Amino acid sequence: MSDTIIQVENLSKKYILGHQQEGSSSYKSLRETIANGVGSLFKGRSKDRAAQEEFWALKDVSFEIKQGDRVGIIGRNGAGKSTLLKVLSRITEPTNGSIRIKGRVASLLEVGTGFHPELTGRENIFLNGAILGMSKVEITRKFDEIVAFAEVEKFLDTPVKRYSSGMYVRLAFAVAAHLEPEVLIVDEVLAVGDAQFQQKCLGKMQQVGQEGRTVLFVSHNIGAISSLCNQGIYLQQGQVKCVGSVDEVVHDYMMALYKGQSYPAGVIYKNDKVDHSKFQVTEVAVLDEKNHLIPIIKTWDYLRIRVRYYAPRPVISGSVVLEISTFDGNKLIQYSTQPLSGIELSISEGESFIDCIIPRLPLAAGNYRLNVGLAVPMLEWLCWEEDLATIEVTEADIYRSKFPPNQERTPIVVEHYWETSHNEISCQTYPYTHS
Repeated sequence: MSDTIIQVENLSKKYILGHQQEGSSSYKSLRETIANGVGSLFKGRSKDRAAQEEFWALKDVSFEIKQGDRVGIIGRNGAGKSTLLKVLSRITEPTNGSIRIKGRVASLLEVGTGFHPELTGRENIFLNGAILGMSKVEITRKFDEIVAFAEVEKFLDTPVKRYSSGMYVRLAFAVAAHLEPEVLIVDEVLAVGDAQFQQKCLGKMQQVGQEGRTVLFVSHNIGAISSLCNQGIYLQQGQVKCVGSVDEVVHDYMMALYKGQSYPAGVIYKNDKVDHSKFQVTEVAVLDEKNHLIPIIKTWDYLRIRVRYYAPRPVISGSVVLEISTFDGNKLIQYSTQPLSGIELSISEGESFIDCIIPRLPLAAGNYRLNVGLAVPMLEWLCWEEDLATIEVTEADIYRSKFPPNQERTPIVVEHYWETSHNEISCQTYPYTHS
């Protein structure tokens, strides 16, 4: 179709790996190396030549990307993500298959690629623009914008070899994003920058996509992928496991991560050895509004926390208590059936469960500790499980500001409004739509 900007068909990339032969020493003296080399001139090859093995970093990869798509590429370490970006950036030549890309490609892969270390920041900006096929007039028009975004004005005429890794990445991203390529490719390299600059980059990539250009983004930060991208590609051992909407792809990836565990994704605590002489929590799970286990929780998501517990004897008037705190131990939230919620709860002998429903989870992105207990309200604890489980909340740009709330800014996220009295009162809010 005409709006297809990247088309990949049966793409494969093979590497040859060398292995030391069994029984041979891992370390050789200079004399042995020279002797083996001379011997190979007469015998055709060295006895100690390492055994070779084929390794397919990519195998029969096929997909299409439309103009304006923001595509997140996810997978475990070694899945082939970085290799795919290098092939698409024409840094690495594929072994088999074909790639068709319409327009200019700018890529930000490893720290150190794309810039000449002996040249200054100013000179590298013009060099990269020239490589992209831009005229000096076009680059000059964008120059001030690039420098302002990168925040490296003081070091503009310093050779980039003297830049810190953070400065290097800031300038490299600013160049790649502002020189108006049709396709912008960004690897996990953004992790080098500080949190504020990462958010700035994510906002810029979102803007690039809204302008009709295409973004390919590799990251292990699933929250950033979900926040930025509308499409996803899930790679597993060099092959495409799933292509589609970012929510579908992330869901499949997270389910695969949890498949190796003894309990399914969404179960954040499980006690398989129940002591029938004591009150205790046996399982904690997180579910959505359809009662489905969920592997990913976002800020302001509907959340159902299901607590299963065991009671060795009945309790006529009992209570279940949930407490959420930061990893520093600062208590943020405590919910209880009694006295806080005013719910009379009769605890039956044996195993039971209760759901605590939070229609809009007020936690910013980050990791939180969950404490759970059973009690006779205001009298005694039947059991209290400290640090029972971890709740991981991923980013959601709920205010549509391109700055998703996180723990560093504010752990608690509430709906709020601003009013101003410049000539007239205006009040603007953006309702969050759960996807």
